[in-house]
Amino acid sequence: MAGLHSSTRPSSSSSFSSFSSSSQAFASRILLLLTILPFTLACFAFVLQWRGGLNDPVTRWSPDQLQFPGMETSESVSRNSHSSGSNCADPLRPRNSPSFPYYRDWKFDYGSDLRPKICITTSTSAGLEQVLPWIFYHKVIGVSNFLLFVEGKATSPNVTKVLESIPGVKVIYRTKELEEQQAKSRIWNETWLASFFYKPCNYELFVKQSLNMEMAIVMAREAGMDWIFHLDTDELIHPAGTREYSLRQLLSDVPGNVDMVIFPNYESSVERDDIKEPFSEVSMFKKNYDHLPKDVYFGNYREATRGNPNYFLTYGNGKSAARIQDHLRPNGAHRWHNYMKTPHEIKLEEAAVLHYTYPKFSDLTSRRDRCGCKPTKDDVKRCFMLEFDRSAFIIASTATDDEMLRWYREHIVWTDKELNMKLTRKGILTRIYAPLAIIQGLRESGVFESVIESAERASLSKDKFLSSAESSNLTRTSTSTNSFNSRKIGKIDVQATVRRVLEFTDNFTHPLAIPPLSPPAFEDFQVVA
Repeated sequence: MAGLHSSTRPSSSSSFSSFSSSSQAFASRILLLLTILPFTLACFAFVLQWRGGLNDPVTRWSPDQLQFPGMETSESVSRNSHSSGSNCADPLRPRNSPSFPYYRDWKFDYGSDLRPKICITTSTSAGLEQVLPWIFYHKVIGVSNFLLFVEGKATSPNVTKVLESIPGVKVIYRTKELEEQQAKSRIWNETWLASFFYKPCNYELFVKQSLNMEMAIVMAREAGMDWIFHLDTDELIHPAGTREYSLRQLLSDVPGNVDMVIFPNYESSVERDDIKEPFSEVSMFKKNYDHLPKDVYFGNYREATRGNPNYFLTYGNGKSAARIQDHLRPNGAHRWHNYMKTPHEIKLEEAAVLHYTYPKFSDLTSRRDRCGCKPTKDDVKRCFMLEFDRSAFIIASTATDDEMLRWYREHIVWTDKELNMKLTRKGILTRIYAPLAIIQGLRESGVFESVIESAERASLSKDKFLSSAESSNLTRTSTSTNSFNSRKIGKIDVQATVRRVLEFTDNFTHPLAIPPLSPPAFEDFQVVA
């Protein structure tokens, strides 16, 4: 038996050795394949790049590159050379810094098949440096139409010819015809807005906004809109919570039985006193009470107010979007209502309206210059609804420039970095970069400058046509009169603004208009507790 066992061992050992050598050979082949494959792919990519078929991402995003591939067009070169020739900084011109060419040649015009169709209406006196970024930012996130009721600086020809050239933008001028038309509004015979009638400054603006919103509802419905916002030009919609940062996606997910969507507002917290372009320079915001745990809000209330009258400098009750439907009406600048029912509303848990509140030092004097009230504690109460606006008006009317700047730094500018970090960790303050990045991308891609140049060319072509028509014995008088009339009233169909609503009995009551309201105060928490 011993002999038998001894004779079988060498045979078993040799078979094992053969199996081991074959396994090693197979492993060697696999390692060789894994080594050759990446090398082959790298060579293939190199050939493609060398032949111009592939961009090297390292080179493309290198900080040494002043322009990204695809940006070196003759148009951009001429534009850059033009801008570099001026010593004045134009906030609407592209800068000589890296930019993302995503918006180049984008027409920003949406087809009728994209739903829901969203409209924003506003009453503004701002110039192009503020209105253009505001419009195109909202176009990027899905707004298709804009109804601009313009006054003051916004009515100048250099501004309106640009605004009227943008697809989806309708400019309505505050003319005598418009005022006569709004004087016939049913709002004057109803009680829900009556407490704001015949008062100056903010109260007058509040009534004017409500009348404009009433007309905007009719215009939006005729244009086939599904949703309507009322927004100021110092506010941006922040559609957080959507995968594509899209307002259209957000509203498309709203259930069909919802009539109104409330967007809580966040307030800008500027960190410098020399802000020039708030939309492109401000990234820190104070979150709304509705988006904070109750204990966090009231537990940090005193530090967050920094000696100001309230948690927010101005309003804290947000803005809203309404579904276009029968009997819709405004309920002040912040809400909508319906003549026939109580709207079913929801409040969003992530999305917000970003309110850029006094972001520039010059905002103190510009607000003062728009109001003729006396800078006394009693008189400002009949002019302004919110306590901070009253204090700011008095300071701007009575203090020297140095005193105003010192007050501005103490009450508006967030210079205490330790406090900022603490409130950020608590969740009171937050950083929001998406609007800043979008607007900077639009500017760097030359969108704003392109719109202005296009409007200038169209204006020159129109002037040449009119001059040639005059030389051909066309009646210039009738042409200019028709152009003037259509421009003055913003091409409004008077009959279209007549609201088709049912008659109501005298005992039918409507909820009062919702004014700008401050957030809950610390005293409110003590009363509840």
